[in-house]
Amino acid sequence: MAKILIPTPLRQYVEKKDSVEIGGATVGEALGTLTSEYQDLRRHLYTDEGKLRSFVNVYVNDEDIRYLSKESTPLKEGDTISIVPSIAGGLNGS
Repeated sequence: MAKILIPTPLRQYVEKKDSVEIGGATVGEALGTLTSEYQDLRRHLYTDEGKLRSFVNVYVNDEDIRYLSKESTPLKEGDTISIVPSIAGGLNGS
C-alpha cells in the first residue's frame, strides 16, 4: 500500500481526507484506484483523454515522476505519493 497525500483544494472530493491508503504496483495504478473510488476527483486530475493534467504534479517520496518513469513509476510498500496542483499567479506591481 502507498499513502497518497491529498492537497487541501481536492479534499472535498475524497470525503475531506488529507491522505488515502491505496494499493497499486505503479503510480498510474494507484491513481487509477483512487479516482475509481472517488470519481469526482478524476476530472481534477485527468483530461477527458485520460492523461494527467499538465498542472498536476505528482511526486513519489519527494521525487517528481516526470523525471522517473512517469505513471509507470513502480511503487513499493510504504511509498508516499504527493499530488501537487500548480498554482498560477504572482506578485502584482513592485
